[in-house]
Amino acid sequence: MTYSECAAVKASGSLPASWCARQVPGTEAWVAVAMESDGKGAYVLSNLAEVVERILSFLPTKALLRAACVCRLWRECARRLLRTQQSIAWVSALEPGPSDSHSLVRALAEELENVHVLPRTVLYIADAETFIGYEECHRQKRARKRNSKETAIALEKLLPKRCQVLGLVTPGIVVTPMGSSSNRPKEIEDGEAGFALLFPKIDGVKIHTFHFKKVFDESKLTEAGLKNNPELRVVLLFVYNSWKPGADRFLSQIINPLNEKSIILAGGYVENLTSLTSENNTEAGDSCGVVGLAFSGPQLQSAAVLLDQDVIDERTVEAAMQRLKAANIPEHNTIGFMFACVGRGHQYYKTKGNLEADAFRKFFPNVPLFGFFGHGEIGCDRIVTGNFILRECNDIKDDLLHGYTTVMTLIHLGSTKANQV
Repeated sequence: MTYSECAAVKASGSLPASWCARQVPGTEAWVAVAMESDGKGAYVLSNLAEVVERILSFLPTKALLRAACVCRLWRECARRLLRTQQSIAWVSALEPGPSDSHSLVRALAEELENVHVLPRTVLYIADAETFIGYEECHRQKRARKRNSKETAIALEKLLPKRCQVLGLVTPGIVVTPMGSSSNRPKEIEDGEAGFALLFPKIDGVKIHTFHFKKVFDESKLTEAGLKNNPELRVVLLFVYNSWKPGADRFLSQIINPLNEKSIILAGGYVENLTSLTSENNTEAGDSCGVVGLAFSGPQLQSAAVLLDQDVIDERTVEAAMQRLKAANIPEHNTIGFMFACVGRGHQYYKTKGNLEADAFRKFFPNVPLFGFFGHGEIGCDRIVTGNFILRECNDIKDDLLHGYTTVMTLIHLGSTKANQV
């Protein structure tokens, strides 16, 4: 903006359309429509908050943040709009990317331009073989196809600096394609795939990451909000390097205190941990570790069911989905998770693929589903809505840790009504 333009704005209180367009790329069309020959459009765009806020509501978040730099009025309008964006968003990658980077990096770089939320917490999961390289996954000595650390850093650089990022790699991926929550979820047992769940700041909901490794100290549970927290509702928990000696005992020390009536506990055993920004990208190392997300807040509702080894066909899978449906969890602003054993999938169901994800979609047509195929599952049949329990777990480890099973979980994040400002 030139000095003369600045003086004109100071004198008239209006903004030149050309300057608005330069500050916010892609705004030329709607600014030009609003501008009139007599300057009334410029006056409206720099003085009438209701009009500006309505126009800005059509912008994705990154463009909205750029628009907030135009003037004080636009900044205030942008802040109000950001507070209303409380629905979860996601980015999916289902096609192979360039050989030097994972397709999730490319998808996130492209789709973040169109997302209508400001992420505060991000959970991304990608397939292990193509994310960390074939030789890293199987410990073979050959030239690496990709550098897993560089890929993880590339993903984190695309996200806001204050964002909590938890990144995992697993043998297989369960993902809902972008575009609509009613899209058919895909069970991708082999091949390049991944997703990133983008959680904004939500009124009445607290989401935070945690990480336990090497030596367990129960006082760390309190620090992480996993103990003495009456509003804790859901814990998604993931175990890496579970094959290490002492891993079972380490995991039991963490899980047993969480086996309470008012908490949904679900997750599984993953291949590796790739990102945890709250610890400055600390790598997983050689010891067993437990990471996860904790969801706290009175408005949260959740439910989980276990598909055990007796669930062997479409009929028994749908029966399990009926139990989950009986929880009466609202579908709006709800997300589904599927944590399955690598031993299930199309081979388990006699070459019929996508059976469990399709059954979920049949009973929950408007809930996006995400998850993975891993080396073990965590969870059980449990529904928590207020004080109602469908079936509570016992204080026995085997009730929470499983093999050759699938854990299906719903998390409802509450109403997304706009705040009254």
